[in-house]
Amino acid sequence: MIVQEVEKLKILQTEREALRNRLKERVKEHEKKAEDHTETVCPECGSRQLVHDYERAELVCQNCGLVIDDDFIDRGPEWRAFDHDQRMKRSRVGAPMTFTIHDKGLSTMIDWRNRDSYGRAISSKNRAQLYRLRKWQRRIRVSNATERNLAFALSELDRMASALGLPRNVRETAAVVYRDAVDKNLIRGRSIEGVAAAALYAACRQCSVPRTLDEIAEVSRVSRKEIGRTYRFISRELGLKLLPTSPIDYVPRFCSGLNLKGEVQSRAVEILRQAGERELTSGRGPTGVAAAAIYISSILGGERRTQREVAEVAGVTEVTIRNRYKELAEKLDIEIIL
Repeated sequence: MIVQEVEKLKILQTEREALRNRLKERVKEHEKKAEDHTETVCPECGSRQLVHDYERAELVCQNCGLVIDDDFIDRGPEWRAFDHDQRMKRSRVGAPMTFTIHDKGLSTMIDWRNRDSYGRAISSKNRAQLYRLRKWQRRIRVSNATERNLAFALSELDRMASALGLPRNVRETAAVVYRDAVDKNLIRGRSIEGVAAAALYAACRQCSVPRTLDEIAEVSRVSRKEIGRTYRFISRELGLKLLPTSPIDYVPRFCSGLNLKGEVQSRAVEILRQAGERELTSGRGPTGVAAAAIYISSILGGERRTQREVAEVAGVTEVTIRNRYKELAEKLDIEIIL
């Protein structure tokens, strides 16, 4: 009995691989069509600003108004939905492909609820068979060592991103960076947790969602030193072109943590822009400079926050804030009344 079930699951796995290959071919076709479309220019004025008018099924030049193409196919759904429940009921597709799952979310899952497609309860006889199918489904979902590595690393990435409250695009970028590291065999001799944490830090830098090494180290299972070392290694080997973190990127998060108004935040950003033009931020930690600018702005805006409060939110010492705010006030001729 178990042998027959395993054979069935193997057949399902083969069909799934064939479906995955067909999906890849269709994705390549769509990418090729997209590239052809981006090369389309207006034959009248040569403009590339083309707009799809879906009501009239026309491709119109935004510059001169020439209709370049008409009667094109609308690939959107033929139904309308006015709330989330309607959208879920009428949709005929599953979840989109994602890099945050080792098989990119293309595999099927046997639901944990013991009910059939009509919502009826499954008999106790078939329930035992379903239990065995679920167990073998979990086993064959991870077929080799590479997929096992990816399954563990991506779950670790998701755990750390959830603890830091990072958005979806950062998680996807981190998963892509880790997959590139696996493809180039950069994992050998290094811990999975260390490479995953370094990939998450690189993704934060790429997506302009700044998180310090200390914050990444707090939610990971490795030290700050190892994360920094691994990050430098994978960024060099993968050719990641990452600019230094700007202090301005930290201002919204720190101001939100201190419950400061938008005017204070805008003034802090302006102070940092002036400091950047005079090269006062070079060679200094971005979090310390951002904290000093927020401290100055809070005093000027009448919403005074103590150095200790700003230091706790920014993760720096009070001495750092004192040194940085004195430099900024002196070089930018800002008069601060304490």
